[in-house]
Amino acid sequence: MDAVASGTIGHYTFAEKRKRIFAIMAASSGNLVEWFDFYVYAFTAIYFAPSFFPKSDETVQLLQAAAVFAIGFLMRPIGGWMFGKIADRRGRKTSLVISVVMMCGGSLLIAILPTYSQIGLVAPLLLLLARMVQGLSVGGEYGATATYLSEVALRGQRGFFSSFQYVTLIGGQLLAVLVIFLMQQFLDEPALKAYGWRIPFVIGAVTAVIAMLLRRTLHETASETDLQSKEAGSFSVIWRDHRAAFLTVLGYTAGGSLIFYTYTTYMQKYLITTAHMPKTTATNISLVTLFVYMCMQPLFGALSDRIGRRASMMWFGGLGTLLTVPLMTAIGSAGSPVTAGVLICIALAIVSLYTSVSAIVKAEMFPAQVRALGVGVGYAISNALFGGSAEFVALQLKDWKVESAFFWYVTFMMAIVFLVSMRLPRHASYLHTDH
Repeated sequence: MDAVASGTIGHYTFAEKRKRIFAIMAASSGNLVEWFDFYVYAFTAIYFAPSFFPKSDETVQLLQAAAVFAIGFLMRPIGGWMFGKIADRRGRKTSLVISVVMMCGGSLLIAILPTYSQIGLVAPLLLLLARMVQGLSVGGEYGATATYLSEVALRGQRGFFSSFQYVTLIGGQLLAVLVIFLMQQFLDEPALKAYGWRIPFVIGAVTAVIAMLLRRTLHETASETDLQSKEAGSFSVIWRDHRAAFLTVLGYTAGGSLIFYTYTTYMQKYLITTAHMPKTTATNISLVTLFVYMCMQPLFGALSDRIGRRASMMWFGGLGTLLTVPLMTAIGSAGSPVTAGVLICIALAIVSLYTSVSAIVKAEMFPAQVRALGVGVGYAISNALFGGSAEFVALQLKDWKVESAFFWYVTFMMAIVFLVSMRLPRHASYLHTDH
């Protein structure tokens, strides 16, 4: 790790390679836990909603639970700003450890919360508080992890190793689905509603402690000079000297988050409501395609090491612009689960051109003293606005009988990504001078 902090360039010894790969695994494990904890709420809401909200219509209960889920997205920009400053002023390691501890606290609080029948309105308020804590945590996780992985990755393989941020992000979603699936095999619905929904949050809290212990072993990648700089963690410096880079992050994340949630979170509902597939079939397709998508990340990350980040992003924006409408239309009219699955995998391969290099392409645009803040805040703002709203916008346009307008909305955002990608330098980056 000393080579990272000191900025030396050269060949890595076997011991150095082993240290860096372990650090990447330790940092990524925390990322998996954070996203598992964040998304397990969505999958268990159907069971715990009646316990925290007044007895009323089931749809109203789910909407109230969904509103609390949305609060987590709204807290992300604050988390990106808060943890970005910590990472740039106190160190990447400190930020990563605090982030996963906060996620642990949020999950543990939900796991032990009394219900509405026990403490009244305090129950949903405490649930809201727990989700706010988790939203802050996951909002800060992206920037700090992206920065750390980009700085610790082996020179010439940064794309490959940085891709593990999305490997573990997707893995967290898959793990959440898997835990719920296993619980459904052993517990009946009354048991799941009574106490079973708490189990995933306990698992999340325990694994967060393990991730925290792993992260405490990490070596710091930021140099003392960068951490003690007067410009460290200053958003005014970003806006004054790196405004173009910050706006580029906003543009990339707006389109990238929108299409990511379109083909992952929203796709299950799209298969049910538009392709008219049974719920179990749609769930199975989503599980298989998400697994394939997760496995794609290192492959596309390695590809970016060969062809360059600029080329990866331009292909992403270009193919996303040209193929979103045809793919969404074809998926909606797919005659079989296999056809739908293949089409979704094609779409996710296009998205992988972005997600596999999402961390590195943004981190490479900022100097070390403001890197975590620039990446974290830019990502969190666009992710909350465009990623968090993707499903709502799609469903609302469908309700208005203009479903195809959503396809064109995604296409428009992909065109912006393509234009933004043209502004990327072909080779130079701040990270090249850091190593």
